[in-house]
Amino acid sequence: MTSFSAAQRNRVTMLDVAERAGVSKASVSRFIGEDRALLSEAIARRIEQAISELGYRPNQMARGLKRGRTRLIGMLVADIRNPYSIAVMHGVETACRRHGYSLVVCNTDRDDEQERQHLALLRAYNIEGLIVNTLGHHRDELFELRSEMPLVLVDRKVDQLDSDLVGLDNPAAVEMALDHLEQRGYRDLLLVTEPFDGTSSRIERVGSFNAGIQRRPALAGAVVETCDQLKTRIKTFLSQPGHGPKALFCANGIAALAATTVLRELGCHLFDDVGLIALDDLDWYPLVGSGITALAQPTAQIGASAFECLLKRLRGDNGPVRTLDFAARLIERGSTLGNGR
Repeated sequence: MTSFSAAQRNRVTMLDVAERAGVSKASVSRFIGEDRALLSEAIARRIEQAISELGYRPNQMARGLKRGRTRLIGMLVADIRNPYSIAVMHGVETACRRHGYSLVVCNTDRDDEQERQHLALLRAYNIEGLIVNTLGHHRDELFELRSEMPLVLVDRKVDQLDSDLVGLDNPAAVEMALDHLEQRGYRDLLLVTEPFDGTSSRIERVGSFNAGIQRRPALAGAVVETCDQLKTRIKTFLSQPGHGPKALFCANGIAALAATTVLRELGCHLFDDVGLIALDDLDWYPLVGSGITALAQPTAQIGASAFECLLKRLRGDNGPVRTLDFAARLIERGSTLGNGR
């Protein structure tokens, strides 16, 4: 059997395969396409042997464009450095691969101009569908894309965009956190969140926190954003007399990192001086003090479900838009076993 280099394999054409197998080019096209059943077993074996001998690799992109299909799915993320985004993206990519699709990921880096450029780029790639986890500031472009292809939102709503939404059941997750803190004896709570910036999930979590505090007369609560004043605000919160034992509730992993860093800088004894619970469950949570109690999001399931919603639309599902809200899972560690006991 002849050995071919990678460069030689790239030069092998469908016509070369047809000549080696002694069949027509149309037969080779059927073999590598979706019409293999139309070929006799003998012809199929000859073509398969010729492909193996020549090292032929069909140009899947060119074939997809010819058929009007690329089997490419686009995904737009606001910040690829965010552990949540990475975990969800992995869930999407795994589901794509299982169904024979490839994923094209664009990171906006929280920049509106980058978002606009990436939306144009994804359209140029002839993607078949789009999964969006971003700020959604370019609503006109998103609406235009939605008119051309299926589009699924992850974690963040875009006002008036008629698309499926997959994410966390934020009100239930916040209730779970408040119930846990109250049962552990904490009474004075500070919610630490990233700036809203129009992000629906952050707004929803803060709204649920404030509503939950209102329903619990034993608790007092305040909200602070991760900004230059975070250290001062947390220091003030810890130094002022309150209703009882104090705890921080961090609305995501980035807020948890910012708050934990501040507590270290303030010389707090983690977690004797203050309790802490955080949304997301990141790899470093068990390594801080006696471990950070977490509300874990089923990120792999969220990512896979986002693709499955998209796949149903690609297959012709024209039913009403759906919202899939997944439950968080409480993982108790030492950060909520201190002052609140």
